[in-house]
Amino acid sequence: MIDPKLLRTDPDRVRRSQIARGADPSVVDDLVAADESRRHAIAAHESLRAEQKGLGKKIAKASGDEKTELLARTKHIAAEVAGLKKEAEAAEERFLELDKTLGNIVIDGVPAGGEDEGEVLETVGTPRDFEAEGFTPKDHLEIGEALGAIDMERGTKISGSRFYVLTGVGAQLEIALLNLAMTKAAGWGFTPMIPPALVKPSAMEGTGFLGQAADDVYYLPKDDQYLVGTSEVALAAFHSEEILDDAELPKRYVAFSPCFRREAGSYGKDTRGIFRVHWFDKVEMFVYCLPEEAEDWHAKLLGFEREFIEALEIPYQVLDVASGDLGLSAARKYDCYAWLPTQNRYREITSTSNCTTFQARRLSIRHRGPDGVEPLATLNGTLCAMTRIIIMLLENHQNADGSVTIPAALRPYLGGEEKLG
Repeated sequence: MIDPKLLRTDPDRVRRSQIARGADPSVVDDLVAADESRRHAIAAHESLRAEQKGLGKKIAKASGDEKTELLARTKHIAAEVAGLKKEAEAAEERFLELDKTLGNIVIDGVPAGGEDEGEVLETVGTPRDFEAEGFTPKDHLEIGEALGAIDMERGTKISGSRFYVLTGVGAQLEIALLNLAMTKAAGWGFTPMIPPALVKPSAMEGTGFLGQAADDVYYLPKDDQYLVGTSEVALAAFHSEEILDDAELPKRYVAFSPCFRREAGSYGKDTRGIFRVHWFDKVEMFVYCLPEEAEDWHAKLLGFEREFIEALEIPYQVLDVASGDLGLSAARKYDCYAWLPTQNRYREITSTSNCTTFQARRLSIRHRGPDGVEPLATLNGTLCAMTRIIIMLLENHQNADGSVTIPAALRPYLGGEEKLG
């Protein structure tokens, strides 16, 4: 949900944002018309309601024919007021329905284009030259199966395709990553959370996941609840319908939760191993802050993600995601792509989005500042998507003898061991 004032004062900016997203700009014209209709209907209702209240005061003082006439007028106005109220409610509903289809306003400077047109801002680290080391690298599944860390066959037996079981050192590795991520985040001032993975439709819609991403979420019709694809949903809804004092800000949370995704449209993509699966665990950061501080916090979240990746000694790139590849709620997004040796390319492992006031408007999350009550800004950032980080660790730190070197930062959480296998 965008600021209605922007729609009225600068609809061309909203149109440009829609075009940048590759979305239909004509919805802006429909929204402008709906907004005008809504405001006209509300004004007409309020004007007649005020007249109705005034008549009530006159009736109390009137008598005889005057009172009879006023009572008749009151009865007539009551019907008109009821009709205008319905008209105003219908106009408001129409406006909100259209507004929900509109993506957040893309921040100036975001690269134009689609999924493959993001701008690489920086490349960090140098991929290993396995050929120079005298061996051909194995992929994560071959390594994981040999170590007894990943069992795809039984994962499929239990739950179907794109499911897996982490076993032995695989499970230990996830727990170690969880502890490292939570320890680092707590040191950065984040409050640890373990939120529900099942949420109400209002939470899912409020965060923008029932728009273009609706096909990728799991819905339980009997319970009217959704399985989250990220704990961002629960963390955003945590302060819904609340007014926070400026003294409380910024609020920083870091959550561990399972995540569920249908992976709609990914048929035939990354079918081997645990790169693209229907369920995975994730550590997610979330920030509530003043709107004017959002871009600074976005840079900080990216910095935290980078610090975590570098602690794991994984080569990576930072991308400024193109406008056509932004989610509905993101005004700007940075992704980190790690080097995947057996694919000889960088693949996405983390993401951080500045959602400005978009989600807060939908979820009614406000702050009480010097200028009154206004929406807050929300931001999110992946610290550790477990399966993808495990992939990168296994492939980047593998050895010719089949073992995997454990990065120094992880060793305290794995009993001091230096290698897996």
